[in-house]
Amino acid sequence: MSQARRIFYLILAGTSFALGVIGAFLPLMPTTCFMLVAVWAASRGSPRFAGWIRAHPRFGPTIVAWESERAIPRHAKWLAGGMLLFSMVVLALVIGALWLKLVLILGLAGLAGWILTRPEPVVDS
Repeated sequence: MSQARRIFYLILAGTSFALGVIGAFLPLMPTTCFMLVAVWAASRGSPRFAGWIRAHPRFGPTIVAWESERAIPRHAKWLAGGMLLFSMVVLALVIGALWLKLVLILGLAGLAGWILTRPEPVVDS
């Protein structure tokens, strides 16, 4: 792999990880999807960084459960569902155009349904 490609993956991994950390504190921003991108990119640019993300006490168990079983831990489902519900309420109050409000809220509701129907890990983390 070229040095430029490795640097690209490292920048993508670092940026995604930072956005995931921010998402852990901001309700309208996702965490897990950014962490999944971070570990994917880090696996290509820095396997050591990918290993560190997988071993992280806060983010690692959810990432490992998804990678190994395509499963989402119960606590992550509840958190995601709560954040999505909060986001839907904010959108309902802030967005003026009814069609846009409905499209966004239905999209988030669909996402919530998909998340809630994923299996839970065999050993819940």
